[in-house]
Amino acid sequence: MKKEEKEATRAGSPEGDRRSTGGDPAGQVRKIVRGSGPDPEVIGCAQRRTFTAGYKVRILEEVDRCQEGEIAALLRREGLYYSHLQAWREQRAQGTLAGLSPKKRGPAQKPIGRDYVKKLEHENERLRKKLAMAEEIIEIQKKVSALLGNQQLEES
Repeated sequence: MKKEEKEATRAGSPEGDRRSTGGDPAGQVRKIVRGSGPDPEVIGCAQRRTFTAGYKVRILEEVDRCQEGEIAALLRREGLYYSHLQAWREQRAQGTLAGLSPKKRGPAQKPIGRDYVKKLEHENERLRKKLAMAEEIIEIQKKVSALLGNQQLEES
């Protein structure tokens, strides 16, 4: 080993004077300019795209006017997939414009029944009575505290 390599090894560099891989081949330090690199901001969760009924109708009309081979260009231009067209055509065949409007995803909301409303009203009334009783107890405790407080002052 050369004298310089021994000193580099002793200095804590296990590879001596070797150049690290992936570095700049010229050995120059690159200056990082603000705004030139990738955006460090983390993008949130991806959101599902929704298309309005008017947009769907317009695209389907354009597709109907297209010659052979033009549909692919239209899909690329609009950023759509052929499966979109298939689903929209089915919805249009059902004959409703409302069928082309985006649908809310997730489980259906359960309608609130009369029994449930009665149960909530009963529980609400019970809790009101309990609150009124607690307020009366607090008033009594205040009066007792005031009476006992006066007696303790007189005894002192």
